[in-house]
Amino acid sequence: MSIIKKIQIKYMLIYIDIDDTVCRLKIAGNYESAYPIPKAVELVNDLYDKGNTIVFWTARGTVSGIDWMPLCKRQLKEWGIKYHDIKTGKPAYDLFIDDKHINSEDWLKETKY
Repeated sequence: MSIIKKIQIKYMLIYIDIDDTVCRLKIAGNYESAYPIPKAVELVNDLYDKGNTIVFWTARGTVSGIDWMPLCKRQLKEWGIKYHDIKTGKPAYDLFIDDKHINSEDWLKETKY
């Protein structure tokens, strides 16, 4: 069973990272250079259309203190990504261990339409 089918069992509150999840950076550390990952855009919009609540949670600005919210909102709009809310303040870390997470690379590879 694909990851997407596992999470379609009920409506869910789904938190999604931005960088290296729904976009890539052409220049490391330069958020202005971000470009969308088409399959990720499709997957997020499908989750949204199925009634799930989509919240983007980004670490942009966590270390630098720069307010990247206007850029995040503009990029998501330009890329056509549907969502309900966006939050900053995600901690910067090297490894996240959690019982309810899906690795973004696995999500993109394993999810089939």
